[in-house]
Amino acid sequence: MRFEDLFKNAGQHGDANANDVTSPHMPHVPLTPLAIPEKKPKKRRSYRTIWISDIHLGTRGCNADMLIDFLDHVDSDTMYLVGDIIDGWRLKKKFYWPPMHNDVVWRILKRANRGTRIVYIPGNHDEMFRQFTGLNFGGVEIRRAAFHDTADGRRLMVLHGDEFDAVMLSHRWLAFVGDWAYELMMKLNVVVNKARNWMGLPYWSLSKMAKHKVKNAVEFIGKFETLVARAAKQRGVDGVVCGHIHTAEIRSIDGVQYYNDGDWVEGCNALVEHFDGSMEILNWADEIAVRETCEKDRNFEVLGEGAV
Repeated sequence: MRFEDLFKNAGQHGDANANDVTSPHMPHVPLTPLAIPEKKPKKRRSYRTIWISDIHLGTRGCNADMLIDFLDHVDSDTMYLVGDIIDGWRLKKKFYWPPMHNDVVWRILKRANRGTRIVYIPGNHDEMFRQFTGLNFGGVEIRRAAFHDTADGRRLMVLHGDEFDAVMLSHRWLAFVGDWAYELMMKLNVVVNKARNWMGLPYWSLSKMAKHKVKNAVEFIGKFETLVARAAKQRGVDGVVCGHIHTAEIRSIDGVQYYNDGDWVEGCNALVEHFDGSMEILNWADEIAVRETCEKDRNFEVLGEGAV
């Protein structure tokens, strides 16, 4: 498929294609018992747009509990699911779908039910959904790629990014071998963080540390970012949002703003747009750590006052 073909259904402003098959009524979200009950924080953060990707539901490395916490604390007018939401590669080999993964899907559908615009751009791990490009299921628009206009007037193209992965394009078999090795690293990551949790330590990504220590991985990330930014410049847009490489980033490359929204197996990141058009990467593990520290401080103050 040519790069230009990715955008034939994107729409001039990222709107739904005229040939969409859209249900006249939003389906009711089933009120089945949740593994993690929905939290009702006193004040939820509100953003104009949220981008998340590389959740990899269906794998043991997915930090579903942290993503659920994120979804319970933030709202947005629009949410982009930028690929690899469900890991079809892994599910084909061995089915793994714990209740928390169902909770994630439930919360996304409920968000659509509340009126949030949800745009789903499948990646390489959930490529089986690409055949439904242009359709709308339960308020979730499925696109091969999209355009987004920020509040401050910039135009961004949004795509998963595997289209620019030379390994995926030229040596698909090698990508599957790499997936196996990565899955092993994710299993080790789970064990390490269970031990850290037992010791009262915050979340830490073993695989993320390893990636940044390996010279070839760093070079690959740099080449990937350059290729994506170059393609965005050829399209005449101001910036690009992607995922795929599990490395959250905001930087300018040759006059194009490059955004990567990270992932939910290593960094647990989201890219957000504020209502003035400014952009920010959230690291949710850090957000939880700050929140828990504040709660401990408040409890300590209350206990201290009681002691006096």
